[in-house]
Amino acid sequence: MKKSPPTVLACALLMLHTLSSAAPLKPIPLWPEGVPGEADLSLPAESVERKGDYQIEILSNVSRPSLTIYPAEHPNGAAVLVCPGGGYNILAYSHEGTEVCEWLNSLGITAGLLKYRVPRRENLEKHAAPLQDVHRAIGILRTRAEEWAIAPDRIGILGFSAGGHLAAMGLTSDGTRSYQPDPRFDEVSCVPDFAVLVYPAYLTDEQHPDRLSPELVVTEKTGPTFLVVAHDDSRFVEGSARFYLEMKRKDRPCELHIFAKGGHGFGLKNTKEEVRQWPALAAKWMAAMGLLE
Repeated sequence: MKKSPPTVLACALLMLHTLSSAAPLKPIPLWPEGVPGEADLSLPAESVERKGDYQIEILSNVSRPSLTIYPAEHPNGAAVLVCPGGGYNILAYSHEGTEVCEWLNSLGITAGLLKYRVPRRENLEKHAAPLQDVHRAIGILRTRAEEWAIAPDRIGILGFSAGGHLAAMGLTSDGTRSYQPDPRFDEVSCVPDFAVLVYPAYLTDEQHPDRLSPELVVTEKTGPTFLVVAHDDSRFVEGSARFYLEMKRKDRPCELHIFAKGGHGFGLKNTKEEVRQWPALAAKWMAAMGLLE
């Protein structure tokens, strides 16, 4: 009997089990002229530690944010900025960062790993400093698109937990920067073209949980979005559903997957539950949206 060709889903699952280590480029400082508003800020030195059975790499006290490019061996023109989670206090840098960049490379996508500022800055919104880092990083990706074989209109953003909220902030931004633009990096749009949000946090209004957080404004121009969350993620599951409904009401392309089990923080593959197939589903969605052509 003649065998049928493998599906996109099957191929993506196979890639997940056969990832080879990508060769990242040298990290690019986001603010060579100085981090906005932090000239007098004093923080402990940045630190790295590994925690748990899975030995997750954790970064703390990030005051010098950077962008690390993971170039795909066979680039298809798409690029994705990866935002690890960590409650805006730390960065879960491995299972929500480096591993994700390697997976994106396996799909032909150029990945940019964002090391954004944590912990939360005093007297500022939790996302204020990280959103500046997102805007600058997207600007760098678009400004240097030709150098990295990127299509400027196929630059997405992917985030986990707090990084998912940050990615949603970037996607729904009106493009206004809250810092003095630098013509070397900031003359292009800083709004991503699409988003993948994995167990995103803080999407609902704390005072009115039946509404989106006030800083998230979905419009008729909001880019296509893929969301995945577990039903037993008791604190944040409703935010993904709420974001999907707002996208539906604005007639924007959106796909939502809610799995029965998985909790919060499973990352790329750190679970035995069915939610572990989310990377294959996200790859299939990106292909269906024409982002991998």
